Amino acid sequence: MKKHRSMLKAVAGLVAVAALSACSGSSDNESSEDEASDSAASESTDAASGDESSDTVATESEPAQTDAPDEDEPKGAVAMGFPGADITIWNDQLAIMKPIIEEAGYEFLTDDPQYDINRQVNNWQTWINRGDVKAIMGFPAQADSIVPVTQEANEAGIPVFGYLITWEGTQAAMKVDAYKEAFDIASTAATEMKANGAPDDMKVVTTGRRDNEIYIQGMDGLKDGLLSVMPNATLIEQTARTREEGYNVAKAQYTAEPDIYVWLGMSNDSILGVYQGLLDSGVAPDDERFYLASRDATNETLDLIKIPNSIYRTATVIPARMLAEANAKLLIDGAEGRETQDIVVPGTVVTAENADEFYVD
Repeated sequence: MKKHRSMLKAVAGLVAVAALSACSGSSDNESSEDEASDSAASESTDAASGDESSDTVATESEPAQTDAPDEDEPKGAVAMGFPGADITIWNDQLAIMKPIIEEAGYEFLTDDPQYDINRQVNNWQTWINRGDVKAIMGFPAQADSIVPVTQEANEAGIPVFGYLITWEGTQAAMKVDAYKEAFDIASTAATEMKANGAPDDMKVVTTGRRDNEIYIQGMDGLKDGLLSVMPNATLIEQTARTREEGYNVAKAQYTAEPDIYVWLGMSNDSILGVYQGLLDSGVAPDDERFYLASRDATNETLDLIKIPNSIYRTATVIPARMLAEANAKLLIDGAEGRETQDIVVPGTVVTAENADEFYVD
C-alpha cells in the first residue's frame, strides 16, 4: 500500500510540473470553496426557543449527512446521554442512531446514569478524558448541574448539544414544541368529551413532571389545552414519568375516585402505566367513558390506539426515526466541525385512523 501511494505521489508531481510549464506566463487563477450547510425544510414553531430564525425543521425524508470513514484514520467517538434507560422512545432512538453514527466512522457511546446527576456528570467526564470523543449530546437529569462538565467539554474542544433543552455551554439542540403538542391532545380530548355530554366541570388527571423546561412546557400545554375548551374543568396534576409511577397513580386515584375518566400524559410511558393500572382495577379496554391520551407514542401505544373503541384514544407522535436522525446529524456535524443550529422536529396527532403511518420498523 505504501509503495502504491508513493507511485501515485510521483505521478502527481510529474503532472503538476507539466501543468506549470504549459501555463507559463499566464496570470494566476483565484479559487474559492463554498461551505455547504445542512437544513431540513418544513414549518414549525419552537416554544422553547427565543429565535425561530435560527432553527432548522427536520423532515422524515432527510437523514443526517455522513462522511465515508477513512480506514487509515479512525475518527474517534461521539456520545449520547439520557438520564436513564427505562424510557422506550429514548431506547428506540439509540438503536436507530447507532448504525448512522458508525456509518459516519465514529464509535457510539451511551450510558445509563439511572437519573443520578452525579453519575451522569462522572460519565461525561469519562468521555472527555478518553481523548477521542468529538461531540457529546444529552438530556441532563438536572440541567444546572451539568453546566460545569459542559464547560470542561468546551475547553477540551468538544461541542455539546442538548436533547429537547439547552443550557449554558450547549452549541445547539434537537427540540420539539412540547407545549403545542400537549395543548393539541388536551384540547382534542376536551372537545370530544364535551361533544359526548361530559359535564363542564369534569375532573381530569394529568401525569408528568415539572423538573425541567420541556416537562414544564408540556404540563402547561395539557392544562391550557383542556381549559381552552372546558374552562370549568377540575385539573388533578399527578407526578409520574415511568410506567410504574403511572400504574401506581392510576390504581390509587381510581380507588379514591372511580368516576374520573380522562387521563392525559406528558409521556406515553406514564399513560401506558395508567392504562394497565385501570385495566387491573376492572376497567374494560373499550369502556367508552374513558379517554386516555399522551404527548408521545411508540409502536406499543399505536397498537393500543388501534383497538376498536380503545380507552387509549390518541397521542401526539414524533417518529423515533426523525428524532434519532436529528440527534445523529447534530453529533456528526459537530464532530466534523460543521456549523450547527437547533433542529425542530414537528409532531402529529395520531388516532386509530392514521396510526399505521407511524410505526417504527
